[in-house]
Amino acid sequence: MSYRRGNGSSTAARVIAVVADIMAFIIGLWILMYLLDANRGNELVDFVRHSARWLAGWSYDLFTFDAAWARVVCGYGLAAVVYLFVGHAVAGRIRH
Repeated sequence: MSYRRGNGSSTAARVIAVVADIMAFIIGLWILMYLLDANRGNELVDFVRHSARWLAGWSYDLFTFDAAWARVVCGYGLAAVVYLFVGHAVAGRIRH
């Protein structure tokens, strides 16, 4: 029986990276929907907005630009970048 180190950790790393990607995707989708002025009465738009707001709760309204679109792009965009960076850094660390 051969034991290869990293097989289980490779799976865990892959899961962490995928979760980080999904979180960043949801936030990015909300930014796109906001910029395209999506119908907030739509259930999908409302779900994405609430999910992104929950995920980016720590960075929402972090910046105080006069233009609302700039606050959304920077506040939510920062959260998406942090999730991608941290998620993939942790995944890389687990792999090695």
